[in-house]
Amino acid sequence: MLLAEELLLLALDDKSGRVNVSQIDRGLAGAVLLELALLGRVRVAEKRENVRAGRLVLVPGPPLAHPVLAEGLAVLEGREGRKPEHVIDKLAKSLRDRLADGLVQAGVLRRERHKVLGLFPTHRLPAQDVSHEATVRERISSALAGAAPDERTAALIALLAALKAVTTVFEVADKRAARRRAKEIAEGQWAATAVRKAVEAVYAATAAATAAATSAAATGG
Repeated sequence: MLLAEELLLLALDDKSGRVNVSQIDRGLAGAVLLELALLGRVRVAEKRENVRAGRLVLVPGPPLAHPVLAEGLAVLEGREGRKPEHVIDKLAKSLRDRLADGLVQAGVLRRERHKVLGLFPTHRLPAQDVSHEATVRERISSALAGAAPDERTAALIALLAALKAVTTVFEVADKRAARRRAKEIAEGQWAATAVRKAVEAVYAATAAATAAATSAAATGG
């Protein structure tokens, strides 16, 4: 299962099918970017390269089998050399719907139709099969409790930390300690240098986009 699919499962309330995480679409886009980094198909440029340091560099390779990753890579192909924060919104376009469609087809979620105020149609995505999400939660809970995370678990925790959602999707006795541990993992040495730089860039980009959107919403309100 993709990192973005796992993040979406964590963000959805299993019973109501509602998303509990603010700015989840930017988080999902960050997850796709991280998945491509883990696969070695995108990295962040370092100093003394043809591309400016901190910008995205695509790495040639075979076609990607998963359509979400293939579409994400296609989005990046026209934006090589840009900062990660400048591609997040492009990657996020229609991403949640595509991920949800795949999870519904796989029998992990089911789609329910509702009407807001009895007039406006909307869809909710309650859980159909919680087994995979339970495994993901177990991995993350173990890491938050002090265990060393693997790359994918650490990447998910970094995304949750960037979205300020660790204690939203996990019930913990000490919220401050959980947030501190999540930040430690996000900034840790658990991955190879290229992947770690991508995680740092995506963490910063997602956190910045989330903060900006939250500030704009507060100002507008």
